[in-house]
Amino acid sequence: MSYNSPFTGNVIQPTDVSYRSITIANTTLQLEWPINGTTTNDAAARIMEVTTTGVSELWMPPANQSSVGNDALIRNIGGEDFDVMDYDGQNVIVTVLVGEAQYIYITDNPDEQGTWGIIAYGIGSSGQDSATLAGYGFLAIGQTLNQSQPVTTFSTGFTATAADRSSTYVWTGGAGTLTLTLASTLGDNWFMFLRNSGTGALTVTGTSGDLINGSTSIALQPTDSCIIVCSGSQFYTVGLGKSTQFAFTQLSKAVLTGTYTLTASEASNVIQKYTGALTGNVTIVVPSTVQVYYILNETSNAYTVTITTGSGATAILTAGSQATLVCDSVNLYNANTILAGSSTISLNNGSVGSPSLNFSSESTTGIYRAASGEFNHAILGVLRSTLSATGLAIVGTGNFTGGVAGGTF
Repeated sequence: MSYNSPFTGNVIQPTDVSYRSITIANTTLQLEWPINGTTTNDAAARIMEVTTTGVSELWMPPANQSSVGNDALIRNIGGEDFDVMDYDGQNVIVTVLVGEAQYIYITDNPDEQGTWGIIAYGIGSSGQDSATLAGYGFLAIGQTLNQSQPVTTFSTGFTATAADRSSTYVWTGGAGTLTLTLASTLGDNWFMFLRNSGTGALTVTGTSGDLINGSTSIALQPTDSCIIVCSGSQFYTVGLGKSTQFAFTQLSKAVLTGTYTLTASEASNVIQKYTGALTGNVTIVVPSTVQVYYILNETSNAYTVTITTGSGATAILTAGSQATLVCDSVNLYNANTILAGSSTISLNNGSVGSPSLNFSSESTTGIYRAASGEFNHAILGVLRSTLSATGLAIVGTGNFTGGVAGGTF
């Protein structure tokens, strides 16, 4: 039988059969082009949905009975994989897995087997396909892939791994640490988002000497945030900037006695003024974070105000005194040890119970100014001497081991 037109001599093109549902059970099925003169009903369709059981194969018609470009979309809707073969089962064109669809077409037809091109269509449902493709940083919503950036809060030490790609982590504790897995393990282009919404500094550190921004660790202060990216050998931050606006705000807090722990909002005020008629010593606990404080102790009565982080060095202020303090997240230090460019020092008048110049371990011993033209000396809150323009007046008895020359007693 000839498949050439007696009028033109060209190959007669198959009729376009659009769709067939095919079932094959433990056998092979040889398809034919739907051309006049075919003797079976096993015609190849443009779209074929195939169900197989056991070892089954689908054989395509002779390639040289059709023109190049003739095609078929074959979808496996059964429960087993099967092979699509060229004519007479000589060669495998493609294996169609369960749920998968493959598009095949003739690229050359010099013989019955021919040469076939293949385009993989994936699985039949794009909704399922997106779910299969969704890895770290992606989320399948309906039939589409969407960027994913889940938010996780944490308040204890944590190690970021490959599974945290594209995740956002929010710190909610005091001082803490986030450790990054080896850069060589995470690989080039790994990244995560990080924010410090806690009350203390969050230290970010690498593993086994890995550097971040050229250092072994960095510290995120409260409200700091950044993107951490990995180059495969070290880490960098993006967006970890500092404010260029200088804004000083003041906390005015009334206190009486006991311990007061500042909230993050209260501690964010660089200038802090404490007022009230104290009935006992007061302790102010500031967050364990790097900060500078300007403290104004405007309380009254012979009690002290102590500034502390709860550990480390503290600062003790008597009534009417001020201090500039530097906190390194543990200790509080006096910011002024040398007054550069200054030739004078001015003190408050103070009082006998709270001398202007005193000792941190004994704040009631020191010097003060009780009245105009006086220089007074207090011991444990008791006046012991007054030096004025008229002379020196000493309160109490005196013991002069070297004698006294001149004058009268």
